[in-house]
Amino acid sequence: MPSASKPKKTVRIASGRKRVRQDVRLNAANSALRSKFRTAIKGVLKAVKAGDKAQASDAFKTAQSVIDSIADKGLFHKNKAARHKSRLSAKVKALATAA
Repeated sequence: MPSASKPKKTVRIASGRKRVRQDVRLNAANSALRSKFRTAIKGVLKAVKAGDKAQASDAFKTAQSVIDSIADKGLFHKNKAARHKSRLSAKVKALATAA
């Protein structure tokens, strides 16, 4: 049975080869930023779940800067960044008012 994906063809034009090299670097950078974003959000959610107000607010401050930097770089749309910040902020505020 043949494999599902076709073998990749190598690009022959110099500008195409350069584009492939750039894409590899950019993909690695974007993956690292996406991972940093997810880690920041998980930090806030864990602190909220634990009920620690101080840690949640500190984690939210760091998450805000991470989310903003990713939106500025164009990895996520600014509205997606705003949506994430809003939802995290609501959870942190609910934790503060509940206690």
